[in-house]
Amino acid sequence: MIRNPRKMIFAAAMAAATTLATSAQQPTPTGAPRTGGGGFGFTHPAMVDWNDHTGWTPIFDGKTLNGWNYIPDHWKVEDGAIVGYSSDADPAGTTNIIWRGGTPANFRIRFEFKLEGAAANGGFQYRGRNEPLPARTMDPARLAAMTPEMKERMAKAQELNRKNEKWAMVGYQADFDAANRYTGQLYDAGSTRGIVAWRGDAVEAGDGKVTKLASLGDSEAMKSFIKPLGEWNQMEVIADGNVMTHLLNGHVMSVTVDTDPRRFAAKGVIAFELEGTGDVKISHRNIYLKALP
Repeated sequence: MIRNPRKMIFAAAMAAATTLATSAQQPTPTGAPRTGGGGFGFTHPAMVDWNDHTGWTPIFDGKTLNGWNYIPDHWKVEDGAIVGYSSDADPAGTTNIIWRGGTPANFRIRFEFKLEGAAANGGFQYRGRNEPLPARTMDPARLAAMTPEMKERMAKAQELNRKNEKWAMVGYQADFDAANRYTGQLYDAGSTRGIVAWRGDAVEAGDGKVTKLASLGDSEAMKSFIKPLGEWNQMEVIADGNVMTHLLNGHVMSVTVDTDPRRFAAKGVIAFELEGTGDVKISHRNIYLKALP
């Protein structure tokens, strides 16, 4: 069975704890004692050291793209980072650079990403499948209402999708975009579910229905956790059984408990996505993976 009560309790507890943390605006003064119930002098744990990679495995050597599969026209190594790039003159469409080192099931992954370009749109694909996106049928009325320019853009997009079929991905995505409309959410690429958990939500995705379990914070206010364009963000994704947690710069952005018997994925391919129009550049570095039991 897909349901795992222990992990669902974990998700609910995380959601509740994060809600309290988000709502508490008064930090403990420097030097003030931190005590817990019963007078035992409990202390808050120290924040994770992002640069401590003990127990983690690097999956990018910082110099080459060995072990990765990609379209050479739009991916390269630059300044120790995996960089995807696109332009109006040479558009990439939607494409991915795919890690060929395995199909992780339960894991944690940490990496840094940087977006450049007003329309930059990327994401971390996980527990995915490397296969073409399902064909979409255009509504005849909508097609008839399109201008010639819109039809031309659509035709170009379809052509690029065909070109990129070899690197297409479906499945869970930890999303990030320049406008920060989607950054932090869980998107199910290639699925009718689309956005499963918006930023600021803890949800259960059941059989054909998504239910909000708790609020992690206000989505608009949480944009303040995201670094501006051209600066590095630190992201961690935790996939543990049915629970997927997205963290960004030390904040929980979304939690998903996926109990959908038809759509839940227990393991799969991981990749980074490149998407967007105009001049776009998305960089990824310091990519570390840790397997969970």
